[in-house]
Amino acid sequence: MSHDSASQPSGRIRLARGVSPWLLPTVAASAVTALLSRRDRRWALAAVPLTALTGGMLWFFRDPERTPGPGRILSPADGVVQSIDPWPDGRTRVAIFMSPLNVHVNRAPLAGTVTSVKHVSGGFLPAFDKDSDKNERVVWHLDTALGDLELVQIAGAVARRIVPYLEAGAEVARAERIGLIRFGSRVDVYLPEGIAPAVSVGQKTVAGVTGLDRG
Repeated sequence: MSHDSASQPSGRIRLARGVSPWLLPTVAASAVTALLSRRDRRWALAAVPLTALTGGMLWFFRDPERTPGPGRILSPADGVVQSIDPWPDGRTRVAIFMSPLNVHVNRAPLAGTVTSVKHVSGGFLPAFDKDSDKNERVVWHLDTALGDLELVQIAGAVARRIVPYLEAGAEVARAERIGLIRFGSRVDVYLPEGIAPAVSVGQKTVAGVTGLDRG
């Protein structure tokens, strides 16, 4: 079983893996225009918004340490429960909406083995749209103590890049980081048959902390 820093609380806040292509050019442009503005104040017209954008991106891509919560199946995402739907096969889908202000790093709901990580092409509808489950997405299957657990990372109108951190065959710890959705969107968890949800629509969730089921 791999060891993840989610179980090691710390006051330090790290940045998520996979943000470099977005963050580094912004930081570089901000630094260059700030230096140029010392020679010519007109550069401040560019330096000020670029510095604000850099600060915003540092906030968007924060990746705080987490101590796993007491629940059996933990939330994979920070956000708000958008819907809870019974599925024809007896499972229950819990959809969690992630806004651009939420932490974008997703975590494993249970310990187990990653049996598959599949990218599925699709559209880029807003995550609150009822048809957003047909968007670009990454479908995960984990072999856990409760059997197969399916988790889906869904891109939205703004979030058009999903970055998985693990591959099939990887051992994953409970609440371990598994991937990133840039600029938020939606994550669906399918609770196995016979497991009732402990959350309600509109409830806020914290990845790796909030319990989703009635254990």
